Amino acid sequence: MKMTQFIRGVVFSMACSSFAVGAFAEQGDSNTQLNQPSSPVKSLEGLLQQVEQFQQQESALNREREAKFRQNKRDQQRLLNQAKAELKQQQKIAADLKNRFDNNEQRLTDKEEQLRLRVGNLGEMFGVVRQVADDLNGTLHTSLTRAEKPNRAADLDKLSQAKELPSIKELQALWLTLQEEMTLTGQVSQFMAPVVQIDGSEVNQKVTRIGAFNAITDTGYLRFDEETGRLIAMARQPAQADLIGDYLQGSNGEFKPLGLDPTRGALLGLVLSNPDLVGRIQQGALVGYIIIGLAIIGLLLAAWRLIALFVIRQKVTAQIADLDNPNLNNPLGRILATAKADDSQGQETLELKIDEAILKEVPQLEKAQSMIKLFAAIAPLLGLLGTVTGMIATFQAITNFGTGDPKLMAGGISQALITTVLGLVAAIPLLLSHNLVSSQSKRLIQILDEQAAGLVATSMELRNRKKDD
Repeated sequence: MKMTQFIRGVVFSMACSSFAVGAFAEQGDSNTQLNQPSSPVKSLEGLLQQVEQFQQQESALNREREAKFRQNKRDQQRLLNQAKAELKQQQKIAADLKNRFDNNEQRLTDKEEQLRLRVGNLGEMFGVVRQVADDLNGTLHTSLTRAEKPNRAADLDKLSQAKELPSIKELQALWLTLQEEMTLTGQVSQFMAPVVQIDGSEVNQKVTRIGAFNAITDTGYLRFDEETGRLIAMARQPAQADLIGDYLQGSNGEFKPLGLDPTRGALLGLVLSNPDLVGRIQQGALVGYIIIGLAIIGLLLAAWRLIALFVIRQKVTAQIADLDNPNLNNPLGRILATAKADDSQGQETLELKIDEAILKEVPQLEKAQSMIKLFAAIAPLLGLLGTVTGMIATFQAITNFGTGDPKLMAGGISQALITTVLGLVAAIPLLLSHNLVSSQSKRLIQILDEQAAGLVATSMELRNRKKDD
């Protein structure tokens, strides 16, 4: 029994040793091989020899592994020492760089402080230069001198937007531009320049510039366009344009009157924006033309009737001086002829014939008065019609385009106001003319009535004398 247990233990030990050696062979070096028995074990002595052989091989393998481990440990220690040495060297380099960085940072701080102290006054000068350049740029853009000298020494756009200090050369150019502008604004100079005509063409003309106020030619005042920098001939000239000819023809040193625009073009712009009489009439449109036509016709009728009544008045006055000889070229003469046509007629018949003759003459004396009165009444009504039409056009423009641009509503409002003015302007003289014509005709009718009453009284007196005789 003991022998059996011993054999089982030996077999178990061999199996474990074989498994361990096999596992090590799989994981270890591929060049290391365990000797495998060429034949199966048949006795205990062979098994023991095989076990001892396995143990020897395992011991040799372990020694080889331990040698490799020791070698690897020495190599790793060498690499570790090398890495530590490199780390120490790099730390030393880092410390040196940090010291250099700190020193440079301190030097940079000192230099910045030194620069701040030195640039303190220059910073104020920089702000002044930018402001002056910006103001001068705006002044030159709208100045009349730009038509004569479009290019200046200083680059004002660059100076007004610069973010660094200007150079000495740029400061000198700015000073030169300021001095040049001051000098030009105080001069009266003549130069050749292209002038845009009314039809859009350009013609080189001799232009006389009077400071920064006005530019004139022999044809009149010129308008300066700030956007294009060109001189443009004005479609309409102000009343002072008549003085330009004498001014240009005057000799040097001679003083001549000339109209100047102290607003540097604003008043001349108002001359163009404010329409003249023809422009006002055109704003009235069709209704305005009708009102003017009625006013002209009514005034012509009134003038014709006044002349006719004046002639009739002269003839009637001459007839009054000679009542015994009736003349048929005037109303009073025709009435006298009617009264003296038949002396045998009765008193009542005479009165009726005289009244009939007067009634025949009244329509001729009052001719066209109703038409003049009608025109005087229609004129303001037409003005009101034009007002309503203009307001309708204004509200239509508001409906289509809103109230953002007042110029879109200006046409309708102008028509509304102008037609009202034209209606009143036409009605007032027509009413005065009607009153004048009516008073003249009434005066003549009164004369006819007075003379007719005198004829009747004379006839009655003659009849009474005949009865007394």
